[in-house]
Amino acid sequence: MKKSFLIIAIFALFAHSLFADFSKASVSIKFFDRTMYYPGSAEDNPIFVHVTIKNTGTETLRFKLADDRMFSVDFSAFTVKNTRLEQTDQIIRKRTTNQTVYFREISLETGEEYSFVENAKNFLNFNEPSVYYIELSFYPELYKSKYIELKSNRLTLEVRPTPSAASSSFIPVSMGTAEILQPEQISPDKVVEQTIVARQKTLWDQFFLYIDLEEMLKSDPLRRNKYAASSAEDGEKMINDYKASLMADTIEKDIVAIPERFEIKRTNYSQTEGTVTVYEWFKYKNYYEKKEYIYHVRQRDGIWRIYGYSVNNLGTE
Repeated sequence: MKKSFLIIAIFALFAHSLFADFSKASVSIKFFDRTMYYPGSAEDNPIFVHVTIKNTGTETLRFKLADDRMFSVDFSAFTVKNTRLEQTDQIIRKRTTNQTVYFREISLETGEEYSFVENAKNFLNFNEPSVYYIELSFYPELYKSKYIELKSNRLTLEVRPTPSAASSSFIPVSMGTAEILQPEQISPDKVVEQTIVARQKTLWDQFFLYIDLEEMLKSDPLRRNKYAASSAEDGEKMINDYKASLMADTIEKDIVAIPERFEIKRTNYSQTEGTVTVYEWFKYKNYYEKKEYIYHVRQRDGIWRIYGYSVNNLGTE
């Protein structure tokens, strides 16, 4: 018995030294760009959740984060009757297929945080309207080492019955109501004006209403090539990830920057293509930075949408 106890103690000491101490790491979640949620696909009506990992200890916190976050996090959701939701076929297929998981190592000093946004519908099947309690598990050594698990706080999620007027695309709604927003046949300058005002008011649904996310994504050659080579499913995920990154302000910061004021200077357009030139002022502590934005717009089925832009610095005031 003494010998067995000694072997167990040595093994426990070895295991403790092999894996990092994550007792001083905290994981929290909150809804990102909260809107009205309905049953349906992840693309049509996503449930974006903002995930934050924080180092609350005194030592450097190191963990792994997979490029495909399905190997780093799990969502769990329960109904008020404590019935657990099933995982999507996508996540089951990925985790049961033999494949290489690419990841990066991240280090956080005391008090530092790392955040990202995930679509809970990529993980769980929200097929029925109900009230759910949703939480997240984070695997700092990836899913294959899931015995090392950090739990988040719990959120209350209301999934409403699908509205009869719901379209096949993402359903934006007016703030505080269930009124579905639809793009209107307005002029290119009005499209740009409404988009900027929506960003000033942090109304993401209205901001994306007149933006062609697919064309914006393909403006970068690397993303364009990857998108062209991807399957339909992976392509849709790329667009959703691109949108989430814009909302998180981690890429293309110029298009999501919030001006203090703006002035539309010129609008030029043919039957299908056009540009709208706008002067925008960004406020800093002791000065304003002035920039010229040129928004590229395209008309399809009577609707103008922004599909690209360029920015020129005009100095300070």
